[in-house]
Amino acid sequence: MSKKLIQFDWAIKRLLRNKANFVVLEGFLSELLFDEIFIEQILESESNREDENDKFNRVDILTKNSKNELIIIEIQSTYEIDYFHRMAYGTSKAISENHKLGDKYSNVKKVISVNIVYFDLGQGKDYIYKGRTDFKGLHQKDILELSDKQKKAFLKEEVADLFPEYYLLKVNQFNDVAKDTLDEWIYFLKNSEVKDSFKAKGLQAANEVLDLMRLPKEEQYGYNRYMDSLSVKASEIYSLQSEAEFKIEERKTNEIVRNLILEDLSNDFISKVTGLSIDKIEELRKET
Repeated sequence: MSKKLIQFDWAIKRLLRNKANFVVLEGFLSELLFDEIFIEQILESESNREDENDKFNRVDILTKNSKNELIIIEIQSTYEIDYFHRMAYGTSKAISENHKLGDKYSNVKKVISVNIVYFDLGQGKDYIYKGRTDFKGLHQKDILELSDKQKKAFLKEEVADLFPEYYLLKVNQFNDVAKDTLDEWIYFLKNSEVKDSFKAKGLQAANEVLDLMRLPKEEQYGYNRYMDSLSVKASEIYSLQSEAEFKIEERKTNEIVRNLILEDLSNDFISKVTGLSIDKIEELRKET
């Protein structure tokens, strides 16, 4: 039997920073990156500190793996039209903050940006996207390659391996049908459940570590308050959207009424067509 687990965004702030629980993040990243990932440490920065908006907004964790690469994991639950820009900013900040002044550029760390979003970002049919930097010839249409000397010096095979790499997981677009082990992780991220049949790396550990009932009572209380705060925020956003939609419809209706008034039609006819009260139509007639 599957059981409801702690949401990943809360867990990444409270539980998964513990070295004993690195196996969960390592499993997730290994499945996503199709590589054996080992986390050396969690790197703290200004962006990791909590504030009042943190519980509603993004949760990010900066890690360093055994290859000396930086991996950002960021979770965003509420809609942001400029989220792509935030992704670019996050990788740039990670590079600049982890490069010593005066050090050679070849020591600039590779950054992998993993973004888990719970809203519809951009236009696309898939639920997992990967972005990388390639240099394509304008005339020959060839892809620029590293020289043999560069491959030996940098221990990289492609130019794109030197630049930030982006992964975008549009969780809500997943159809809940897990066809492989990566899908099993997406299913967990969407539903906070691990099915007994799941075999993905790290998920069985998540099934234990993220069991709400295993938390101390004070932690359970904190988590429940967090979930309540998400509900409040979701209601606030829904109310704002509903209010905006109502005002748009009201403006459209008022514009129609004004046009009908200009056609010298009666209040009774306009009321029958638009559903507005006679008093409101009279008010608009005076304004018009």
